[in-house]
Amino acid sequence: MKLIVNGETTTVEATTLSSLLEEMEFSGDWLATAVDGELVAAEDRDAFLLKEGQRVEILSPMQGG
Repeated sequence: MKLIVNGETTTVEATTLSSLLEEMEFSGDWLATAVDGELVAAEDRDAFLLKEGQRVEILSPMQGG
């Protein structure tokens, strides 16, 4: 399916948000995720079904100052 992940169109096999994170090799409890502008809590990612064309943002903290 095609999704827009962090602003780039991407074709993936994943059907849930958690499987998308695995497929794209994101890991860690510190990640924040949003789909179509709505925050998705870490505990809800396994059950969150993705749909063609959705916009997914995967955010991680950055070091610096």
